[in-house]
Amino acid sequence: MQLLTPAPWPEYELIDTGGFEKLERFGPYILSRPEPQAIWEKSLPDEEWQRRAKAVFKRDKGSQEKGEWLTKPDMNDRWFVPYRRENLELSFKLSLSSFKHVGIFPEQAVNWPYIHQKVKALPMQTERPRVLNLFAYTGAASLAARQAGADVTHVDSVRQVISWSRENMEASGLDNIRWVIEDAMKFVRREARRGNTYHGIILDPPAYGRGPDGEKWLLEEHLNELLKLCADLLEKEHYFLIINLYSLGFSALIVENLMLSHFGKRPSTEYGELYLPDSFGKRLPLGVFYRFSSV
Repeated sequence: MQLLTPAPWPEYELIDTGGFEKLERFGPYILSRPEPQAIWEKSLPDEEWQRRAKAVFKRDKGSQEKGEWLTKPDMNDRWFVPYRRENLELSFKLSLSSFKHVGIFPEQAVNWPYIHQKVKALPMQTERPRVLNLFAYTGAASLAARQAGADVTHVDSVRQVISWSRENMEASGLDNIRWVIEDAMKFVRREARRGNTYHGIILDPPAYGRGPDGEKWLLEEHLNELLKLCADLLEKEHYFLIINLYSLGFSALIVENLMLSHFGKRPSTEYGELYLPDSFGKRLPLGVFYRFSSV
């Protein structure tokens, strides 16, 4: 079992955590957001958080997710940040959403170079590698795969998020990603019936959600079936797969058991927790991961 954190990224910094909050810098702007796993004390005083933060997210009464941003006059509600590492060059639009998210999950930067490297390593004798990104959000993983030369199918149930992903694609100088606005489970069931396969599969399922036609997704109820279907969709000889889970009820051992039951032992397997360190050395856990590849 491993603990993974991304390599340093000049455009992102986790400054402090604690009191069920986190203080982060995205490019030129410092934000304060809720963080349910930061149950310890803050290292900086509240006055310093208030002085530094250009925007603070406040939840609506009775809501765990929705709320509003309280911003200072010099805070933009939209801006772009670059990501540069080795041969990977991407650009992301960030925005203050009503669900506290800003457009990227920084801990996932540990997977972007991995995706790029694995696609590059896949044999491309007669066709480009096919990569499927499920619950794809604003598309950082899709961009990493596309820049490496893959044919990417990007699936998300929210039309506005697909539009956001397209903006990121264009800002990164890329094109020809296949956008699918659909419930992820419905999509993989249909692909399995058709016998379609992919060289790479990326999954980042939420704890709960809704499809475009009201389809209900509950992680504990549907993940087992989803992984069973993905085992049918994954190419047999040349492949990679990544799954990330951010749910307080799921440990890395649960994910390991699920993956072994559907995929068996695979080469180059890694699993464990993702985390981000703040500037005071506290490590903030941000979900579990499992990944493997043939290359």
